[in-house]
Amino acid sequence: MKIAYKIIVQGKVQGVGYRWFTLQIAQQLNIKGYVKNLDNGDVEIFAQGDEASIHEMLVQLRKGPSFSNVTNIAILDVDIDHNLNQFKVTH
Repeated sequence: MKIAYKIIVQGKVQGVGYRWFTLQIAQQLNIKGYVKNLDNGDVEIFAQGDEASIHEMLVQLRKGPSFSNVTNIAILDVDIDHNLNQFKVTH
């Protein structure tokens, strides 16, 4: 079953390769959506895919790349976007 989440990651997650880390995970797990930095220092992710892949992504997002320090992840159920065909880094 496909699911979609809007995820807000807080902590030391900008300037440490977090968006590119997220992109690699999404590509490995065939997840569609985007990742972008927010003005307040958080990172926003829209992720949709099969339930098992999304949950594996969440496990990896909590760890983050080596120089990051994730302090909180907020997850919101959202509607699936049927127009997405890739995962990309936006700004």
